[in-house]
Amino acid sequence: MARLVTAVVDGRPCISLTGEVSIENNGGFVQASLDLSGSGALDATGYTGIEMEIFGNNEQYNLHLRTEDTQIVWQSYRASFNAPPCWTTLWLPFDSFRSHRIGQPMDLSKLRRLGLVCIGRKVEANLSISRLCFR
Repeated sequence: MARLVTAVVDGRPCISLTGEVSIENNGGFVQASLDLSGSGALDATGYTGIEMEIFGNNEQYNLHLRTEDTQIVWQSYRASFNAPPCWTTLWLPFDSFRSHRIGQPMDLSKLRRLGLVCIGRKVEANLSISRLCFR
């Protein structure tokens, strides 16, 4: 079972995503997602990427972005990252995101949702985030 809770990790307030990813029944995932705007899309054309302060368990995670163009649940724009077991500032430029099951480039003027995801392999997810911002 996946959990998203507020916590203090290594002295820092954060949110923590934990849960077991199973590969039974064609795989699984653990995800925490956030709608970026309460009224339609968020225009991120004035930014070059996303910065996060993370603390993990030496596993690989993804940041998934969805736009108004991603109509089917498995469509997204994805960037992978490793989460070390210490607080680390991570920079993900928008040009590092790759389209997944959608044939058009990401339109930064139409961002709707972001998700932190652990997917595709048997693993115990444990990712904490103290800050996430567009930069």
